[in-house]
Amino acid sequence: MPAPDPETWITVTDRGLYVAPGGFYVDPTRPVERAVVTHGHGDHARPDNSHVLATPETLAVMRHRYGDRAGARMQALAYGQSVTIGDVTVTLRPAGHVLGSAQVVLEHAGSRVVAAGDYKRRPDPTCAPFEPVACDAFITEATFGLPVFRHPEPEAEIQRLLTTQHLFPDRALVVGCYALGKAQRFIKLLRAAGYDRPIYVHGALMGLCRLYEELGVGLGPVEPATGQTKKTLAGEIVLAPPPAIRDRWARRLPEPLPAMASGWMRVRQRARQRGAELALVISDHADWDELTETLHEVNAPRVWVTHGSEEPLCHWARGQGFEAKALAVVGWGEADAEPEDRAETAV
Repeated sequence: MPAPDPETWITVTDRGLYVAPGGFYVDPTRPVERAVVTHGHGDHARPDNSHVLATPETLAVMRHRYGDRAGARMQALAYGQSVTIGDVTVTLRPAGHVLGSAQVVLEHAGSRVVAAGDYKRRPDPTCAPFEPVACDAFITEATFGLPVFRHPEPEAEIQRLLTTQHLFPDRALVVGCYALGKAQRFIKLLRAAGYDRPIYVHGALMGLCRLYEELGVGLGPVEPATGQTKKTLAGEIVLAPPPAIRDRWARRLPEPLPAMASGWMRVRQRARQRGAELALVISDHADWDELTETLHEVNAPRVWVTHGSEEPLCHWARGQGFEAKALAVVGWGEADAEPEDRAETAV
């Protein structure tokens, strides 16, 4: 008996991606009875689901952020382990996006679909690297699904920051970066460059930095920026949520020099909108070359594209012989939806 067409058992609904034979959703956009969550960012991991399956690290992030609302029942599944839900076997494989991020491998009656969630292919000491998984249909993000997005090496961007720090020894370099994943990776990149001084962080970032430490990701000396004197912070690197680099909080720093670490800093208008004098192109998402290389490496005959520049990537994929279509999952890809990253007060 032939394996069922993936489109007959996986559908997009108003609550997200629904896996009918298992009766569960992948990264549901509204509360559901059973959810499988790829990672802890707020556009993928939402509160108030009745049952949540994810990696132990993602569950820890959800508990940190949502407390009792993280999920009525929470089930941890380590990378490489499998569990059967209804008529579907679920396995989690590393996605390389942030700590605990996973691709969801779905197998039903001889058919295999991989929902990659958010992913990147660059090395990152804060999380397990992406593992390609052969499948019949591959669900890929397209955050940077345009050829203009080709990220530079992050080490070179860190050197630009350190050069700026040397040129302005009396100014605090306040770097906007997302609280989950980006802040911790940024710290590790600084450490790899030999930077051993304390790194100061906005209070909204401190909790997740501590959680990373508890989960085995050492960050070196990290101190709260709030409560420090201007003399202490002169010439130092301070990490903060993106909105904070230009608000009242930043004005308490000594001559703050605002910077922003994001793949969107490739677009000058985005840098101006953020108020960044120093735009650092450091991303936790795959760029155009990494997206296209991944499609060839996975080599799934069907490619389903979500959140981002879906149509350009679909067009490219069709030209390469893949059967490609865009999935309109409303709610995925809202990168600014992080609770800590909306912090605009001194904490």
